[in-house]
Amino acid sequence: AAGEAQAPAPVPPGPYDSLLEAAAQALDANDFPGAVQAYKNVLSDDPANTEARLGLAQAELLARVQRTDPQKVRQEAAEKPADVDAQLAAADLDLVGGHVEDAFGRLVDTVRRTFGEDRDRVRLRLLDLFEVIGPEDPRVGAARTALARVLF
Repeated sequence: AAGEAQAPAPVPPGPYDSLLEAAAQALDANDFPGAVQAYKNVLSDDPANTEARLGLAQAELLARVQRTDPQKVRQEAAEKPADVDAQLAAADLDLVGGHVEDAFGRLVDTVRRTFGEDRDRVRLRLLDLFEVIGPEDPRVGAARTALARVLF
């Protein structure tokens, strides 16, 4: 019948769908090391795979905060503003807790106060957290601008 709408053809599975599904299942099961490895397997063959990059950033973040004591992390960050590791851990907790601007602001301030390898570690973590939130989020754009100001 000419007037009937045709159903769209099914999309064939992509070459990495099974690996990405395994990674998502590992995340759901709180198997963060397994998820990290599954995403890395995809990225080793397809470094531009957006879904794997985002998933890897999320899995690494969750792995970092999985066994932390939030109270202890926050106390150390408050008592030791110059301690890079304390600030990185607190920023991770901020982001997982939905306090995106706080996480970004903490790391931008830490970049401002640090030099050399410490500065680079903090900058790279901030870039990882940008991946978790996604480049289209306006908070990422604002934090990128703030980061550029303190770097240059």
